[in-house]
Amino acid sequence: MNLFKLIKEEFKNFGKYERILFPLVIFLIIVISIIIGDNKIALVSAVCGISYTILAGKGKISCYFIGMIGTFCYSYLSFVNGFFGNLALYMLYYFPMEIIGIYKWKKHLKKEVREVIKTRLTNKERVVYFSIALILSLVVSFVLKAMGDSKPLLDGTATVLSVIGQFLTVKRCIEQWYVWFFVNLISLIMWIFAYLNGSNCLATILMWAVYLVLSIYFLQAWKRELAKN
Repeated sequence: MNLFKLIKEEFKNFGKYERILFPLVIFLIIVISIIIGDNKIALVSAVCGISYTILAGKGKISCYFIGMIGTFCYSYLSFVNGFFGNLALYMLYYFPMEIIGIYKWKKHLKKEVREVIKTRLTNKERVVYFSIALILSLVVSFVLKAMGDSKPLLDGTATVLSVIGQFLTVKRCIEQWYVWFFVNLISLIMWIFAYLNGSNCLATILMWAVYLVLSIYFLQAWKRELAKN
């Protein structure tokens, strides 16, 4: 399959509004970043991150290949801005999980549209995940504070929730979108603080803001699909 056919297959089940809206969002972020002279790595990270979220929301396995590029870019930004929890998260967890995700999703694709089959957790599993998230967030925040992290509570909570969110993504669970909503909200606040303190990262702020909206959008989309099935 050549590149054109591959791209066509990936956009096969996109709605007419999604075909217009999603590329438009990416285009606007690129334009805004260029106009304000934003960090080029932040721009690449934002474009890859938003593309990953859109493709993951549509259940497309190609999301993981785009995600790998975004992972390296965002790791660099986290290092420069002193968000060591995010740095460790992306390099030691996200990257390996993206490789695992390719393998796992490949076994659960709907052949006609090449989208992953969605699932949900049981009520017992939800309680377990919530308890783990609460305890680990406190522990990781304490460790990051001792390491000199600039925003230990926010960074620690976002780090733990991101670990759980990525795990649920690989498991194809709808609950991932609830987790990503809070990750995106916390991360948005963190990068706003970084921007106010002089970091040239407006593209990253826009990226997390778009993530926040997309998490709500795809939560509703996955709800409709699971209810239909």
